Amino acid sequence: MTVALPKLALFGVGLIGGSVALALKQAGAVGEVVGVGRSTANLEDAIKLGIIDRIAADAADAVRDADVVLLAVPVGQMAGIMQTIAPHLAAHAIVTDAGSTKQDVAALMQQHLGAHLAYCVPAHPIAGAELSGASAARADLYQSRNLVLTPLAATHPDAIARVTAMWQACGANISRMSAAEHDAIFAAVSHLPHLLAFALVDMIAQRDNADQLFGFAASGFRDFTRIAGSSPEMWRDIALANQPALLAELDAYQAQLDKLREALANLDSAALNQVFSNAQQARQNWAARITD
Repeated sequence: MTVALPKLALFGVGLIGGSVALALKQAGAVGEVVGVGRSTANLEDAIKLGIIDRIAADAADAVRDADVVLLAVPVGQMAGIMQTIAPHLAAHAIVTDAGSTKQDVAALMQQHLGAHLAYCVPAHPIAGAELSGASAARADLYQSRNLVLTPLAATHPDAIARVTAMWQACGANISRMSAAEHDAIFAAVSHLPHLLAFALVDMIAQRDNADQLFGFAASGFRDFTRIAGSSPEMWRDIALANQPALLAELDAYQAQLDKLREALANLDSAALNQVFSNAQQARQNWAARITD
């Protein structure tokens, strides 16, 4: 399916949204990209970088005659945006998002975009970095990366096909699943690791000898905590939005920590070795899959 987007309304012109715009421009798949955001300076940077073509006067101006409206903002901002744009959407306009949680986004769409649900397509690109802002955007961010669609029961097949084609033009590999399945999976492999990284860095930062500890931290600490450099606002919203699944994963992780603590307290080398060996093998198998 050939992608032809005369107008893309982009709410949130940072790493995620900006990279979509750049990828679509590079592919020749979009006409005008109109940007909306809270920081005028960031939007002006986006103009200079060729990410957007103009800054919208307001939300109504942004979505007027837009073919696709992409919400690439923290989940906590989405309700207000949906409520504001609902009266101004063109009949054919698709509303999609790039949030890391999906059940909450689906619920917000049903609450605020009830008359437009056939054209609502929740989505989650599995790509990102700890950097933020328009200057972090790059056209190749989604090349060969996974993109999950979690369509609503009311979503029209044509809307799914159009969003699929848009993300394929960005280079992404498309999967579909339910919003509940999505949130359970990503609580384990994305949301929990971020909480752990934030928690470790915060714990060390509060120590009296924090400067000394950070001074001796090396590559292991750097690799484990890289994602703690991500947006606090975004990850606060993700954690709260996916609370039930994330609490379950925290409980499972706590049980694993208790198991390790018991083994260490009992000087149980066999138990420690079993956990470490299982983890090593699983990590190597996973690494081989993603590099093939």
